[in-house]
Amino acid sequence: MLLPILLCGMAQSLPAQSLLKRIDSLLTENYRKVNYDTAYLARPKSRWTVLARLNISGATIETEGVDRTSFPPGSSGDGQPFKSRMYANNKTTLSLGIGYQGIMLSLALNPGQLVGKYRDYELNLNCYRRNFGFDIIYQDAKNFTGWYDLEGIAHIDVPDEMLKVKTLNINAYYAFNNRRFSYPAAFSQSYIQRRSAGSFLLAASAMIQDATLGEGQEATLGKWDEQQMKTTNIGIGAGYGYNYVPKKGWLLHLSLLPTLIAYSNSSLTIGGNCVDQRNHFPEFIATARGAVVKLWDNKYAGLSMVYNYTTVGDKDDLAIYNAKWRVRAFFGLRIWK
Repeated sequence: MLLPILLCGMAQSLPAQSLLKRIDSLLTENYRKVNYDTAYLARPKSRWTVLARLNISGATIETEGVDRTSFPPGSSGDGQPFKSRMYANNKTTLSLGIGYQGIMLSLALNPGQLVGKYRDYELNLNCYRRNFGFDIIYQDAKNFTGWYDLEGIAHIDVPDEMLKVKTLNINAYYAFNNRRFSYPAAFSQSYIQRRSAGSFLLAASAMIQDATLGEGQEATLGKWDEQQMKTTNIGIGAGYGYNYVPKKGWLLHLSLLPTLIAYSNSSLTIGGNCVDQRNHFPEFIATARGAVVKLWDNKYAGLSMVYNYTTVGDKDDLAIYNAKWRVRAFFGLRIWK
């Protein structure tokens, strides 16, 4: 009776084993394909990589404009100028990952969240290939602090959890000189840059944000306490990236991808009244990246940085400035050729 059961189990496992072998064969074929200039680029010899990372990230939101929705005592008929500046508490995460033939999976841990000091949620998805790649960052934050000022009327210090912000950032690139220039060499280390090279880059960016100030909070400034800001921006543009190899085992990377906003839809509601928003040229989303990588033997270490900045609107009505940044330190060990 036991033999038929074992034979049945083996028969069921054969298709799964065959599928895994097929997937591995395709990954190997793609990983070892030489469609680049080997004088400038190379693949690591090891298929497997173990990686440790330390990430620190933060964000700021600034607004300025004119509130023409009402005219309280002491205000002018032209409306009252206002400004605000909000800072997110810096977030620190530790992560461990394992990579196989250029594909990396990692698990991140936020020590502050474990002890109840950090209650936000953030998701980062990064894909860096030679010819194209993207960053997708989603943040659901309640830890912004800062201030809001309605000129001549009131000033409020914004405490923790009074501002709730949901933000989606998407940044994508296409590298024209991808046979000699490699983004992955700087950011995922799935390639090795042997000689210095640069490339013009085609870029696309998007930012979608929903921010609410004072929702569910006791009003301290009447109707100006509760505000809601919504913004959607999509931009296209071009930039340039450069990988500098000063000597064997070292890589320095810098790139800038500015995109002009082709579509913008922003609004600010104060106490149930909407503040108008006009477009003002230039409006843009800019993404800057930098990295330093050191390689030796079967190990590598380094630092990388990604900075996103968005400016939309006209300060005579409503202007919004967003900044999001991340700094990453990493150490990798390549094993099992």
